[in-house]
Amino acid sequence: MNLPNKLTVGRIILVPFFVAALLANFPLNNAVALIIFVMASLTDMFDGKIARKNGLVTDFGKFADPLADKILVLAAFLCFVQLGICDCVAVIIVLFREFSVTSIRLIAASKGKVVAANMWGKAKTVSQMIAIIAVIAMQIVLELPEVGLNFINTATFGPIFFVVGEILIWISVVFTIISGVVYIVQNRQFISQT
Repeated sequence: MNLPNKLTVGRIILVPFFVAALLANFPLNNAVALIIFVMASLTDMFDGKIARKNGLVTDFGKFADPLADKILVLAAFLCFVQLGICDCVAVIIVLFREFSVTSIRLIAASKGKVVAANMWGKAKTVSQMIAIIAVIAMQIVLELPEVGLNFINTATFGPIFFVVGEILIWISVVFTIISGVVYIVQNRQFISQT
């Protein structure tokens, strides 16, 4: 297994640790979750660059890289629903898009074709990761009084952070919808052949 593929697998392996940190109840658990999420997100940036630069692009990487992104992002969004900081409708839309696109990829693979992510898919992933990082960062600020850092009025900023987080998540959902539609249109030949 080459280095880019190892980074992709590493991203998947980080997901349970990220979920455990995000859902656990210990001081600054959100900070730990954010560090893990950022590390996982960086592997997404590096695996593709290394693969293209060194001619290490593989069919496994083309399929596993977007799958690893989906696992990481959906884990975060589902945790957000569990924590009450994300609307489940947003997650349902993201799940629908991801299952649809993955289904098309599987159909294409059964016909010997590998469909890589397009520009809209990459924009979708970046917008989702930015939203997730921002939401977790705001949660860190809100939990600072629990560790004796009382420089913020959580009663005032809590609702503001919630609204900002929801807006960022819904922006990423808009990118998710656009990328899904583009993906389906660009690969409709695989749907019509089934």
